[in-house]
Amino acid sequence: MGTKRVILIVLDSVGIGELPDANQFGDRGSHTLGHIAAALPDLKLSHLRALGLANITDWGLPPVDAPRAAFGRAAEQSPGKDTITGHWEIAGLIPDITFPYFPEGFPRSIMAPFEAAIGRPTLGNYPASGTVIIQDLGEEHQRTGAPIVYTSSDSVFQVAMHEATIPLEEQYRICQIARDLLTGDNAIGRVIARPFIGTPSHYVRTPNRKDYALNPPGATVLNRIRAAGKKVYGVGKIKDIFNGSGISDNTKTKHNDDGIDQTLAWMAQDFSGLIFTNLVDFDMLYGHRRDVVGYGRCLEAFDRRLPEILAALRPDDTLLLTADHGNDPTFRGTDHTREYVPILAYGAGVRPGLNLGTRTSFADIGATIAGLLEVAPPPHGTGFHRELQSAEGVA
Repeated sequence: MGTKRVILIVLDSVGIGELPDANQFGDRGSHTLGHIAAALPDLKLSHLRALGLANITDWGLPPVDAPRAAFGRAAEQSPGKDTITGHWEIAGLIPDITFPYFPEGFPRSIMAPFEAAIGRPTLGNYPASGTVIIQDLGEEHQRTGAPIVYTSSDSVFQVAMHEATIPLEEQYRICQIARDLLTGDNAIGRVIARPFIGTPSHYVRTPNRKDYALNPPGATVLNRIRAAGKKVYGVGKIKDIFNGSGISDNTKTKHNDDGIDQTLAWMAQDFSGLIFTNLVDFDMLYGHRRDVVGYGRCLEAFDRRLPEILAALRPDDTLLLTADHGNDPTFRGTDHTREYVPILAYGAGVRPGLNLGTRTSFADIGATIAGLLEVAPPPHGTGFHRELQSAEGVA
């Protein structure tokens, strides 16, 4: 049975154990799923387990005797552990790029020309939670009109501005200026506009976030699908990650449940191609904040909704579940962690219980999507699409 559509869902940061080179990233001993399971003995992921998540490797929850999906894991070849490189590699690129990070804030060599170009001073300029920094500096921002600049453990230059103080179009212009300035050695992965509203001590971010990313350094599987006349529908921050390249249409999301709703909405449409979803709450709300309980409950919330996704699959659909990096909530600091990512493949045309083993690159996922949809392959990756339907798997 051929595949007309692939539904690819990235469980953002749901890593499944340290990579062999984790020590080079300061991540020796990290294990997102394993440490959550150890910390939460009552963790219940019955539907993910039924697909084979606990069969990939021994990480705490008991495996099942007859997994409903094909299962495996993949290693990252790109020299990083961030959102962009993870997604680009999933889509078939292995860029030789290490995005710059500024864990102490941005130097004057960046901030001085930025402030001169926008004609305003700035506030902040340190790593922070976006929801916290607007409470700390929002009132001063409204009084002075100075944008709040902050970063995180990812390669991001974030700018928070109140919508009543600086109109949205001006906010977007300010962020475009930052994007234009941040090139060369300062080519940060994403500039992010973070609009907010409200009153002192009661500020809240709005859905008007806008990301300014870099263009992928080559053709991804998304471009190959579009070139073949098929559709690529993004859900969440997919369009931002790829700077619109290879995207037919994209729907923003407010949270994971909304992301699942938007994915189901695209699945209800009749088309050939790819739905590419990012569910960010695992990473944004719980991984970076080192909230082990919250992360575990977020996994359980996705697990409860997984049957809806499985029920919406058509006979010629293939579902792929994976991640883009780790973010072990029990680990030191607030950074991503360099880990393997899980792979689960499910559908009427997928041989259940197939052990896909350890893939040497996330790019194998993009190559597999290309093979399933019968389009030209991306530059990197070895597809496992034939194994999904063959009588023999890999060790």
